[in-house]
Amino acid sequence: MSPQIEEFNDGQSRALGGVDRRFAIKALAGASLPWIGAESASGFMANEVIRIACIGTGGRSRHLMERVLQFADAQIVAVCDVRDDNREAAAKMVNDAKRGSVDQEVDFRKLLERSDIDAVLIASPDHWHVPMTIAACVAGKDVYVEKPLTHSIAEGQSVIDAEANSGRIVQVGTQQRSMPHLIEARDIVRSGQLGEIHKIHMTWNRNQPRWDRGKDSFDPKTVRWDLFLGNAPEQEFDEYRMKAWRWFWDFGGGILTDLMVHWMDTAVWMMDLKAPTSARSLGNHYQAAGLWETPDTIQTLVDFAEDNVQAHFEGTFVNHNRRAHLMLMGSQANLICDRGGYEVVPERGSKVEARNRIDGANPLRGLDFYDDVDGAKYHLRNWLDCCRTRNRPSCTAADGVRSALPAHLGNLAYRENKVAVPTG
Repeated sequence: MSPQIEEFNDGQSRALGGVDRRFAIKALAGASLPWIGAESASGFMANEVIRIACIGTGGRSRHLMERVLQFADAQIVAVCDVRDDNREAAAKMVNDAKRGSVDQEVDFRKLLERSDIDAVLIASPDHWHVPMTIAACVAGKDVYVEKPLTHSIAEGQSVIDAEANSGRIVQVGTQQRSMPHLIEARDIVRSGQLGEIHKIHMTWNRNQPRWDRGKDSFDPKTVRWDLFLGNAPEQEFDEYRMKAWRWFWDFGGGILTDLMVHWMDTAVWMMDLKAPTSARSLGNHYQAAGLWETPDTIQTLVDFAEDNVQAHFEGTFVNHNRRAHLMLMGSQANLICDRGGYEVVPERGSKVEARNRIDGANPLRGLDFYDDVDGAKYHLRNWLDCCRTRNRPSCTAADGVRSALPAHLGNLAYRENKVAVPTG
């Protein structure tokens, strides 16, 4: 075991979500890392298979794994999860695909010691994203990590530094950046034909009883609750909190970090927005009272004062109207996007041409009800290509930090019932 990993394990420290503070400082300072080969920052040969370990293998991970298994130049060689059922389901998926053998681990740190693993796919709960990404970068692994990249504003700089100092490829899983129709829509925005844009409207509405507790379904002996907690406060095992981690502050950030981040990232990317200057939020528990800590319905207004832009987001789990979409409201035209297409709607008296692009299928009731394009497949392909070429991926760590900040400010505004502003 390397000195750095020994130090990582020392005292089972949970600072920075399980990354020992001394380990993090040493890593980010660019310390010598003996288990990383001299060729670690170079690309892969065209015929070379990229060997991937999947960390956190719940439903989202298996959705991504299904797509990775379609790429001939990538191989999943190991899966890791603190829940036996998740880990075994992921291993079965790989074995059923007959794409080679797969190892199982409970502790992700053991995977980082292996020289036969080139990259990791991280789909853990949010509070583990930054610690796992930093540790993987230090260990010389390229990283695909689910959004939101950060669980708090304070984590941002450390993961940006880890990416920069290690020379690793980090792709954050805001896959809308890789959807062809949204890349084209971005070109429209950059052309200036929408005119001056001062308002952004975003929705993510679902009519789903995600708060239903149901019956406990697994034996606590089949999970490593201590490893699940990471940097979270000590607490008794609770299956519901483990399964519904997105809706508890210790592990996730609710609707804003889980859903708003997707459209916020798209808007930031399309418009090259600077940092937000303030946020205000109004939220409540209309159906999830007594179950969730995060609200089941929320509205957030984010001010990008340097860009003269206001961004409004609304999200709920008690109504499906307008589903999920982004609208950039320009003085000459509006750009309405969802995951299946886009539409340009001219303002009254404008000479801008009305047009659209629909890549999704099964129209139901308006543009924002088209089926999603398989953005994850495009985004994973971009990541693997960048692992080979060492080119910049669609969404770097710095991009991920930038797009998560408005959501963190919105949550701070909600929790403290105040106008939240960035500090530091």
